[in-house]
Amino acid sequence: MRLIQCTHQGQVRAALVESEEQVRLLDCDTYTLANRAISAGTPLGDMLTDALTDTRLDYQQLVDDKRLLPPLTHTDPAHCLVTGTGLTHLGSADTRSAMHAKAQATEEDMTDSMRMFKLGVEGGKPDAGKVGAQPEWFYKGDGECVVAPEADIPSPAFAEDAGEEPELAGLYVIGDDGQPWRVGYALGNEFSDHVTERFNYLWLAHSKLRACSFGPELLIGELPAHLEGISAIQRGGETLWKKPFLTGEANMAHSLANLEYHHFKYPGFRRPGDVHVHFFGTATLSFADSIKIREGDCFEIRINEFGRALRNPLRVEANEPAISVKTL
Repeated sequence: MRLIQCTHQGQVRAALVESEEQVRLLDCDTYTLANRAISAGTPLGDMLTDALTDTRLDYQQLVDDKRLLPPLTHTDPAHCLVTGTGLTHLGSADTRSAMHAKAQATEEDMTDSMRMFKLGVEGGKPDAGKVGAQPEWFYKGDGECVVAPEADIPSPAFAEDAGEEPELAGLYVIGDDGQPWRVGYALGNEFSDHVTERFNYLWLAHSKLRACSFGPELLIGELPAHLEGISAIQRGGETLWKKPFLTGEANMAHSLANLEYHHFKYPGFRRPGDVHVHFFGTATLSFADSIKIREGDCFEIRINEFGRALRNPLRVEANEPAISVKTL
């Protein structure tokens, strides 16, 4: 099953994707649906069936009217935390081979990034009941940094780069008792400033404090271990750059359970009622092929199992006056 969210008659509503052309409205939004399932102890798919209405909408019309929303939202953006993990994917066969060759170097020869990657390769998929290696982790912001599918993704005027990152995102709701519940998975464009990150890895935190997008569809149920997607950039109606990418656990150094454990082990990330969006990383970037993004370019990320592509045009924000702090 796949869900979207949209605005309908002034309300946020979830809808079941019945085909490429048609969606069927639910009587609530995704967050409400998830909490109903948690309270009832019922699988989300069963609760979804009970929430279906008889109202069907034209999917393309929702896209054209800019009525699509991220597939999971919180009414208070401060209660949606957006985070992610890096150095999690093995990449293509050539890249993987090169990485493994470097991993044979002495510890003194390795960069910190390579050490982190090696830790994941060796211990990122622990046996059941055991704790694996910690991944790289970063914070992107709260729900204010999330833009809807088809909406412009803003890049700050001070940014050195505005690059896509095609990823999977896990979407979660925290129950009243502090138990994290995974609602499902979505395509994501984690979006980052790779020039800033490349200058010094200690600036990784700065490079991640950017907008992002995920959706348009939420995949409910088990995630296939092997997924193949396409990441592309459109400029002036033509394809500027296009490249396949792999994701899913079969193409990752870490298991999803290990990434989830190391995020939710912190009590502050188990606050009842919160929504979490957690990006799982990537190995494919246009930046690696020396592509320089311009305002108006459109990012397009697609995996067939997730239905419609995630599309976002780039908008560069205007310069703001210099920020200064005043003394009270």
